[in-house]
Amino acid sequence: MTSEVQARHTVPGYRPAPLAEDQLFNARHAEAYWQQATRCLDLVRRRVASVDRPFSGARPAELEGLFDAIDLDAPLGDLDPALEELERVYLKDAVYFHHPRYVAHLNCPIVLPGILAEAILSPINSSLDTWDQSAGGTFIEQSLIDWTARRLGLGQDADGVFTSGGTQSNLMALMIARDHHGASLEGHGGNKQQGLPPDYRRLRILGSEASHFSLQKSAAILGLGYRAVMPVACDADYRMDPRALEARLEECLAEGLIPIAVVATAGTTDFGSIDPLERIATLCRAHGIWLHVDAAYGGGLLCSRRERHRLAGIEHADSVTIDYHKTFFQPVSCSAFLVRRRGDLRHLTHHADYLNPLCQAEAGTPDQVNKSLQTTKRFDALKLWLTLRIMGADALGELFERVIDLAGEAHAYLTRHPDFEVLLAPPLSTLVFRYRPAGLDEAELDELNAQVRAALSRHGEAVIAATRVGGRRYLKFTLLNPDTRLDDLTAIIERIVHHGRAWGEAPAPAAAS
Repeated sequence: MTSEVQARHTVPGYRPAPLAEDQLFNARHAEAYWQQATRCLDLVRRRVASVDRPFSGARPAELEGLFDAIDLDAPLGDLDPALEELERVYLKDAVYFHHPRYVAHLNCPIVLPGILAEAILSPINSSLDTWDQSAGGTFIEQSLIDWTARRLGLGQDADGVFTSGGTQSNLMALMIARDHHGASLEGHGGNKQQGLPPDYRRLRILGSEASHFSLQKSAAILGLGYRAVMPVACDADYRMDPRALEARLEECLAEGLIPIAVVATAGTTDFGSIDPLERIATLCRAHGIWLHVDAAYGGGLLCSRRERHRLAGIEHADSVTIDYHKTFFQPVSCSAFLVRRRGDLRHLTHHADYLNPLCQAEAGTPDQVNKSLQTTKRFDALKLWLTLRIMGADALGELFERVIDLAGEAHAYLTRHPDFEVLLAPPLSTLVFRYRPAGLDEAELDELNAQVRAALSRHGEAVIAATRVGGRRYLKFTLLNPDTRLDDLTAIIERIVHHGRAWGEAPAPAAAS
């Protein structure tokens, strides 16, 4: 007799703890799911309705102490105390991207259809790796890949797959470019079977100086190392300079190096710059080099009737990264990787008899794992699907157009302000600038801008970003919220000036004795 059974017979009024199976989502617990989900939704509703600033200003050390007191081996046993705890340790100090004065990173407020899709896909919990785990979900994802490929103009043979984000998509692009080169080597047998070729130390990836850091990470993961990434100089607008690219390609040839990929960016993280895709594509075709376009940020232009022309030339890419969770206003994560020729995805394929045997592929079974780095894969495509079916692409494009227009208004305002330096007119919706009152040297300006950014966050007034350009510290507005208005930005600018003046008037710290 087990101890629990003994207790039932010997302890008056004994009540066993709820069994773990009582927490499983199934037909028996459908009503409990509804009741508990409603309480969670109401918590979020009340919290979002009461948010009056993008961040509480809490510092890491202040939050860390809250977690020291939590024993994860002592469950609370019920939803209500768990939600109370969650509100205290998470929601109270969360960063709220929907607030109009959150203008820091490439985080967007999200549209309701995307959130509602999360409420469907999470409990059903389809895995999009094989047809027998997803059925209709497979065709929803494939339909969205085909829709995106058509908008990109990649042609009838294009294909792709949903990914976790731009970093994974860029890794897949460079892996395929590397293996595309390996497959072309006579007598090598391909990287998948034989590993890297003897000349792998000579392989090079070319991207602009403003490219995403995932190029370096990918090169390291792929066994090529950071040194394989050759930076290409930018022009005055922080776009890849085609003349500099041509010079780099000639340098590779002169030094016996092997350029396997050029990565053009359609929307750099810092500036929103869009590289001259047409001219870069012409150079890549002339040299027979794989062209990847990282459009994680600028991909939302595909939905804009007014601004789509900014992506002219992307149709020549061999592969493309798109992040729907940026300028398509979808919840994280929701991204895709696409190739012009579906056959290039073979470099990602491995057939396992217990999951996706070769016979299934030969029979036409659409197993998405055959073209993915991931095996288990969320049904993130449902978010974009429901958004397009309810709102339509034009509505998404109009939301992006609003933040592009706002960036232009903010740029005009800042350039008229005597105490600010603005680097360039915004190509998309990002502004890089710094507070620059007279009388300070460069080191003092760096410290001043760091301090005003910290003060904004600490007081919960705004969350803005920072970067370095030419070794100097700059501030950054990344505008992705269509509800943000110029009044919000001018209010932030006024607070920057306020905190800057307070920093300048603060007494210098006493020298150590």
